[in-house]
Amino acid sequence: MSAAILNREQLDKLERRELQLTILSVVFVLVLAGGLAAFMYPLVFVHPDGNRWTLRVAFFGFCALVALFIGYFLDRQRTVRKLKQHLLAEVERNVALKHQANMDLLGSMPDANQFWDRLTMEFRRSKTMQKTLSLVLLKVNKGNGKSPDMSAVGSACAKAMARRLRPTDSIFRLSPDLFGVVLPETDSMNGKRVAVRLQEELQNARTAFGVIFELNVYNYPEDVVSAHEMEDLVKSLLPEQQTWDAGVPALAE
Repeated sequence: MSAAILNREQLDKLERRELQLTILSVVFVLVLAGGLAAFMYPLVFVHPDGNRWTLRVAFFGFCALVALFIGYFLDRQRTVRKLKQHLLAEVERNVALKHQANMDLLGSMPDANQFWDRLTMEFRRSKTMQKTLSLVLLKVNKGNGKSPDMSAVGSACAKAMARRLRPTDSIFRLSPDLFGVVLPETDSMNGKRVAVRLQEELQNARTAFGVIFELNVYNYPEDVVSAHEMEDLVKSLLPEQQTWDAGVPALAE
């Protein structure tokens, strides 16, 4: 949550200060009003000078005014509490909407199974037509012991990378913290340039979530000469359990 949006801790602190101010104001008014009423009582009821009914009306009017003033402070405190509850409800609603939007975006992205199919097809095509093929793997690492919302981080990464890629390139979400980008007909030099552009585009996400991005670029045929080598490079970054569960197919030579 950004600094411009009040979080729960700030709202609780604001409410405590408002309650303290209300209590102090009520006590201050009661002390002053009680002292003044104590001085007025003998003049109004014991030894009235002049019209006693006028003095009594003024006395009771003063008491009523004090009661209304205290009621105003109490009503103000209730208004602040309601405002806090309303702000919290809006913040929670916005957070829920953002989280749902992030989950929808990540859910619509091609997953690991589609990645293996696309990588297999592109590798066969590159080998048959003697073209180059680059693969960019983006690993998200938590920094400084923080635990950011990985759905928000993943959504920010997907949006940032999509702005820097060509229509022929493909982004895949291989795991919650691993993305793969297939770059057809891209040599090693251009693949590294794409990785640099992605790093620059991910700067805002790095600052916002306090994460560290690790990008690796692999090229066929400069870095790998077989499909199995490229497959092993990808599987080395995948969680072991996910690798077994996904039943990663061997890429055709």
